[in-house]
Amino acid sequence: MYKYFRYGLSGLTACLISTGALAQAAAPPDEVVLMHDLAADVSAQRLRKDVQKLVDFGTRHTLSDTKSDTRGIGAARRWVHAEFERISKACGGCLEVIDVGDVVQGEKRIPDPTDVINVIAIQRGTLDPDRYVLMSGDIDSRVSDVMNFTSDSPGANDNASGLAGVLEAARVLSKHKFAGSIIYAGLSGEEQGLYGGKILAKYALDHKWRIKAVLNNDMIGNISGIDGVVDNSTARVFSEGVRDVETPKEARMRRFTGGEVDSPSRNLARYIDRQADRYIPGLDVMMVYRLDRFGRGGHHRPFNAVGIPGVRIMETHENYNRQHQDIRTENGIAYGDVIAGVDFDYAAKLTALNVVTLAELAGAPPFPANVKIKGAVQPSTQISWTKPTGKAARNLAGYRVYWRLTDQPQWQWSRFVGNVDHVTLENIVIDNYYFGVASVAADGSQSPVVFPGPAGSFGD
Repeated sequence: MYKYFRYGLSGLTACLISTGALAQAAAPPDEVVLMHDLAADVSAQRLRKDVQKLVDFGTRHTLSDTKSDTRGIGAARRWVHAEFERISKACGGCLEVIDVGDVVQGEKRIPDPTDVINVIAIQRGTLDPDRYVLMSGDIDSRVSDVMNFTSDSPGANDNASGLAGVLEAARVLSKHKFAGSIIYAGLSGEEQGLYGGKILAKYALDHKWRIKAVLNNDMIGNISGIDGVVDNSTARVFSEGVRDVETPKEARMRRFTGGEVDSPSRNLARYIDRQADRYIPGLDVMMVYRLDRFGRGGHHRPFNAVGIPGVRIMETHENYNRQHQDIRTENGIAYGDVIAGVDFDYAAKLTALNVVTLAELAGAPPFPANVKIKGAVQPSTQISWTKPTGKAARNLAGYRVYWRLTDQPQWQWSRFVGNVDHVTLENIVIDNYYFGVASVAADGSQSPVVFPGPAGSFGD
């Protein structure tokens, strides 16, 4: 549950805030009105239609048929490409649709040369088009034997639900314009070893894409868990703690200044939690302080591995009888990932959560860069950052500083400090809290909170 107090401190000594520049500016609105409309525009019926279409390809195994027009991974990815093109046509060509792939071979789960092809749609931003946020879902599916590419493998929840969510997000958000760019990604090769994510992450680095956030959606439609719980009101967000690319020097710095629970991915998870509380009725986010489920993996991991912040968004209660299973009935138990196991109203909630998160991330000004903090043996805390210039900063209204007790999962207090590049929090002792700063647009759109130093940096 995301909570903060806009002014003052609750139960703490009041503080004075000095910017050394302008008088206190009026804060932008706390909520972005558009977000409510975007969430309401998500359609459970369209999600059902897309999942059914993907299921009808029979199998979408990475090693399956690529020549048929009706069955296999080839037909599925061509349909996804065509669907992005249809969405683009409806918005006057606002999406750039491309395939990004490579040949994988000699791997345990891909022994023979195999095309692993991702289908990507890019919605360019109006002010900062080189800054990206990305939503992904997986095209491929599997049954019990990971090498079985001929048997029916409907993959309705895992992961037609996530891919349908990506398509629906594109339909909703392509009707609007945002400062930054949005990438909608259908990734392949996940079940064989996260190859689609690895390929796209490398492509992003090679093309100098400044991806600030990856929202990986993997299974967003099941509400009936193997644990006997039926729950349509919570979702899990998994996020890494310490950045995978942290250097020894940065690790030493973090040891003394903190940041173990304030990586960019972790603050992205907090941001998503806030979006649920504000804009998605009947949905609460469970932040899980782990890269992924215990001993398992997903397509955000290749992005984290190269320093791109990423999280996994998914259902809270999994049903293992419906994952990676041959379709069969044994001892009265039905196995298999069929469409009957998908709750589309719930999938619509999680899709809407992605939609409002992408929209606000893309609508925010450039994220705070070079955030620094000091205040040792002082009665105040000083935070500074680098302000952006040029066209990318046209929607920048100012900055909001945040702080919380060190044992709290969410930011507890905040204050809008105006369009400045530093702030002093008087009578707030640096030793007792964690701090961060977010950029704010005129309409209220905010970046995630950026923790000071390399531990929390979202990059330039």
